[in-house]
Amino acid sequence: MKASLTAGTKYTHEYTVPNNKTVPYVFEESELFQQMPPVFATAFMVGLMEWACMEALKAHMEEGEISLGTDICVSHLAATPVGIKVFVEVECLEINGAKTKWSITARDEIEVIGKGTHERFTINAEKFARMVEKKAAG
Repeated sequence: MKASLTAGTKYTHEYTVPNNKTVPYVFEESELFQQMPPVFATAFMVGLMEWACMEALKAHMEEGEISLGTDICVSHLAATPVGIKVFVEVECLEINGAKTKWSITARDEIEVIGKGTHERFTINAEKFARMVEKKAAG
């Protein structure tokens, strides 16, 4: 990771909720999920929060690096219907070597829908692929 990333770095990511990011799409094979209303799913909100942090990190990564989510602690506070925009604001709270910690607030066009913190770890993509291959091989 480049030294250009500093605590206080901010980024805002915008996303319009499509139907396939609603609760029934989390596990399509689950009857329980299928019975839920078509609102932005917590699982997809968490992914959107991670995506916002990844975008914030992108300009500060060395070639061949990726960042992995290692911890997330968020609350989903309000439902968001299909077609509504969500704005995810992230701020880098701290950098500890390859580990970064982020504050996250997600708002739709009406209210705050989620907030919390997220940690990511920056690693060489090839090194990570080798680790995964080794695990898959047993």
